Amino acid sequence: MKVDIYNAKKEKVGEVSLKKEVFGCDFNAPLVSQYVRVYMANQRRGTADVKTRAEVSGGGIKPWKQKGTGRARHGSIRSPIWVHGGIAHGPKSKDWSLKMPQKMRIAALFSALSEKAKNKKIIILDDLKTTSYSTKKMNELIKKFSDSTKIGLVIPKSDEKIMRSSRNIEGVYVKAASDLNAFYILGLEEMVVVKSSLDKIYETFLK
Repeated sequence: MKVDIYNAKKEKVGEVSLKKEVFGCDFNAPLVSQYVRVYMANQRRGTADVKTRAEVSGGGIKPWKQKGTGRARHGSIRSPIWVHGGIAHGPKSKDWSLKMPQKMRIAALFSALSEKAKNKKIIILDDLKTTSYSTKKMNELIKKFSDSTKIGLVIPKSDEKIMRSSRNIEGVYVKAASDLNAFYILGLEEMVVVKSSLDKIYETFLK
């Protein structure tokens, strides 16, 4: 599959062939769905935790004798019906993470990339150089290529100037090529990929 390469002025400067193994796969909906489930489960923080009556402090002795006081009988101030007592049936910390084989995760990524390529939602940019931090210039550059509400900018490696210049632009999500995943790609309407990022994708995921 061949796609056009554009410069920063949106002028066509050449073509590049996308590898069929990465950008020419059939869309595997069940696999991608499974990956999304695993990804979202792994983002979940199971840190909610309350103390049961066995964990709260105090309550070493019976508050008062069983009979003769006119008050209700109690065995411990740790009881859930007491203020500052333990919590009954409350949340406890839990690990929600799920596992998925690396080959399946990569296959889901290729499936998502292939779907974007098939629908002509991938734009190749010949180079992206920034000498200073400028959100305005970065926004102008990206808007030349797409008016979509969710645009992915894929760069060869993490670049502080690009990251900081893009982070306040609504709907623009920057990602290093080696950090790509199917969940990220599925959430985008279009992708602007720096040409050198293609080699990094092949190097990272074609093993």
